[in-house]
Amino acid sequence: MTNSRSLTRRLILGLGGATLLVWISVPTIAALRLSKVVDDLSDDLLKLTAVFMEPALIDEGKVDSDYIRVPGYTPSFEKYWTVRYSVEVNPRPSPGTPALDGFSQTATDRIYTLKMPDGRILRVAEPLDLRRQSIKNGAALVLVPILVLLPFSIAVWWMVIRRSLAPIKVLQQEIGSRDGCNLSPVGVIDLPAELAPIAASVDRLLERLRTALDRERECAANSAHELRTPIAGSLAQMQRLVAELPQGSAKTRARGIEKALSSLGSRVEKLLQLARAESEIGVAVHAIDLVRAVRLEIEDLGKKPQYAGRLILDVDGCPSLMRKVDVDAFAILLRNLIENALIHGLPGTPATVSVRTEGSIAIANAGPVVPLPDLEEITKRFRRGATGAAGSGLGLHIASMVIKRIGGSLELASPARGRDDGFEAIIRIPP
Repeated sequence: MTNSRSLTRRLILGLGGATLLVWISVPTIAALRLSKVVDDLSDDLLKLTAVFMEPALIDEGKVDSDYIRVPGYTPSFEKYWTVRYSVEVNPRPSPGTPALDGFSQTATDRIYTLKMPDGRILRVAEPLDLRRQSIKNGAALVLVPILVLLPFSIAVWWMVIRRSLAPIKVLQQEIGSRDGCNLSPVGVIDLPAELAPIAASVDRLLERLRTALDRERECAANSAHELRTPIAGSLAQMQRLVAELPQGSAKTRARGIEKALSSLGSRVEKLLQLARAESEIGVAVHAIDLVRAVRLEIEDLGKKPQYAGRLILDVDGCPSLMRKVDVDAFAILLRNLIENALIHGLPGTPATVSVRTEGSIAIANAGPVVPLPDLEEITKRFRRGATGAAGSGLGLHIASMVIKRIGGSLELASPARGRDDGFEAIIRIPP
């Protein structure tokens, strides 16, 4: 609820503010209505008091010039009424007090005036403070419980809203976890009726996207596969032609064509690897020995003339490393990192492959230091560093994709650890 654009925050503030406004309005209206009712009832009682007192005063013939407490009232009644009255033969003029029958009011009293048959004037007065106190007590009875219950109500709203919005968070996390490597259906069950259509729409969109990407990858893989054999055949024919041609311009041009065909074959091979890296290969059910896989890969690469004698394997203290990894995916990952180290390292210098017991495999070479901005961008597709060596710009991109499929991590460092130069790629695959 820290985000100012949070839906939960908006609901809490909106509902809390609206309810607080309603709860303040209700006691205010109730107090106004209560004031009216108290005034009407008090006026009625004031009038009744005067009417019932009139016969007794006529019978007694008593005339007082000052206010006198009403005789005969019970204590319980006096708790609510402190009524005073006066009977005057010639009433003194009083501001706001009419001489005829009716109600009037001064700054401190509510007065009812009654003209008796013998010509005297009876005035019955009630202090206004009593009415105000009654209204305050009534309003407090309504307002205090509301103020006490308001924080509790907001807490209940907060819990209910968070619980109600929990499916939105689940759906958000499921959609957020989808990317180019994970286009599986959201498939969230038990969603509210309002969210189920959204999940269904996302699943349909993912299905269309997955189908389009699969077709694209299949097309790239088929094209690369179909091109690989003709290119290999053309390269073999060109190598034979280069061997048969005498020295001269024709042989030079033939060697240029041979180099171009070799580069084209390498790019086709990278496209095939890229298509496989973008497929579902990665984690396997059964564990394999990565040390054995590293040995096989180094042995295979060492057979190539350009890499012969340039690979050093360091597995000191780590005779085996078992991980649940697809062997083909690991081979693609390792081959690209080793080829990258050999191609972009200093000519003639070896590349070292180190396997450690904590599960890391490091491939390091000797060469110029890669600037940090280039290091952060170098795993993107067709992105290359400042190097004059031949390359497709796909090797590190393929490696980064495969390591994600496997569920591990790829760390790039330059200079290499323990050196002043070079480049190092460290693979970490959890058990």
